[in-house]
Amino acid sequence: MISIRSAATFAGLASALIISGCAGMPRSAESSLEGQWVDTQGVGISTFSGGQFATVASDTGNRLSQGTYRFRDGQTVEIAMTSLVRQTQTNVTCSLTSPNQLSCTNAQGQSFVLSRRA
Repeated sequence: MISIRSAATFAGLASALIISGCAGMPRSAESSLEGQWVDTQGVGISTFSGGQFATVASDTGNRLSQGTYRFRDGQTVEIAMTSLVRQTQTNVTCSLTSPNQLSCTNAQGQSFVLSRRA
């Protein structure tokens, strides 16, 4: 027969194992995208946070575009973007090719790369 003390000890150990197991799990897809990213020409800095993104000019800080994003799967990101310069809306699909690189293609087929800002 299991005593209350033994049951409490087991519950404590089980909780510790569950918590320690979670600490080694990979970050969620969304958290892997959050932060600042820069294009290869260094023209814009894009900030991704909580499903929202905005891009500002690296020289002036003026906002160039904004929109929303969502993960289609663990590596593919769909972005609905509004260009504040051109007053146009477009969709962009990006692949998180590494923790520090996003390879993207817009609806018109133009490709570009974003790198995580250090």
